[in-house]
Amino acid sequence: MEEVILVVDDEPEIADLVELYLKNENYTVRKFYTAEETIKCINEEHIDLAILDVMLPNITGLQICKDIRKNNTYPVIMLTAKSEEIDKITGLTLGADDYITKPFLPLELVARVKAQLRRYKSYNSLEKPDEDIIVHSELTINVKTHECMMNDEHINLTPTEFAILRILCQRKGEVISSEDLFHEIWGDEYYSKASNTITVHIRHLREKMHDSFESPKYIKTVWGCGYKIEG
Repeated sequence: MEEVILVVDDEPEIADLVELYLKNENYTVRKFYTAEETIKCINEEHIDLAILDVMLPNITGLQICKDIRKNNTYPVIMLTAKSEEIDKITGLTLGADDYITKPFLPLELVARVKAQLRRYKSYNSLEKPDEDIIVHSELTINVKTHECMMNDEHINLTPTEFAILRILCQRKGEVISSEDLFHEIWGDEYYSKASNTITVHIRHLREKMHDSFESPKYIKTVWGCGYKIEG
């Protein structure tokens, strides 16, 4: 079964170009120029990954990303013409997994799509029985079903947040740098600001886990080195 990629951009030449490159890689593409058509597709069709332009008329790509995250965990890549760091951070905070700034190289976007899908599919692949469930204090992670529970309450995590938490829990007691986290999750060299990206996801994870930055129970910052969860 071919994987389905949602592409949304109000600039037809960009959307058409992205569609062409993705189809050349044998992906099925659902392409839209408006947010209204996109929302209908999100609610009615199966999607494996979404590529959303931030600056859409009427409803922004950021709002669409937020709506996707209400019921879906598939990867979301944001396209933005803005270079301000705050816009990128906003997208990541709302649940996006990656962003790419226009103008971009189509082959770079395709590479990021492949990396995100590869990582996401790995969560649904069969793991060894003793690796399916990770328990740490009140935290329980089911690698096979991509579920995270804390004190018997479900925590809704994006694929990237889940990946970070899984890696830290599997390597309890070990300090892992932002760079190592980034490369283990994405597996490529394209992203030049990996540290900022991981920092945003760590902050969002702490918020969802109600984990204090000053006195964390779970994710601890080791200044100048990285992050760890105590063994």
